[in-house]
Amino acid sequence: MAVEIGSKAPDFELKDQHGSLVKLSDFQGSKNVVLLFYPFSFTGVCTGELCALRDELPTFVNDDVQLLAVSCDSMFTQKVFAEKEGLEYPVLSDFWPHGEVAKAYGVFNEEKGCAVRGTFIIDKEGTVRWTIVNGLPDARDLNDYAKALGTL
Repeated sequence: MAVEIGSKAPDFELKDQHGSLVKLSDFQGSKNVVLLFYPFSFTGVCTGELCALRDELPTFVNDDVQLLAVSCDSMFTQKVFAEKEGLEYPVLSDFWPHGEVAKAYGVFNEEKGCAVRGTFIIDKEGTVRWTIVNGLPDARDLNDYAKALGTL
């Protein structure tokens, strides 16, 4: 079951596509976070979603908001994927222990070994304020994220 609205967001520390450690709690007190889990880099729907976010980046990465994208791919896969698609926001690897953060958020598909399409908007105090979880083939509407951010 996915983390519920109103609950404290589970903290984590993962490597981004450059090998730098990114810790969720580092944004506490300064930025709202859009935490987006996706199944696999280089797949059609995932690439489309992450590139749509890239194209609207000022909405999702600014003085008030930080976008963090997470999949269970390795850091090296994330690096090549981010470079190929021009993704300048953190693309995090939940590779090992495999899917640990996705499991903490309740969006890990054990059968497929990947995260499902879960999105969590976390406020500056570290509380989950909005969430949506879609199945593997179902793309999300990033306009929903923008609307939810507007309510914070």
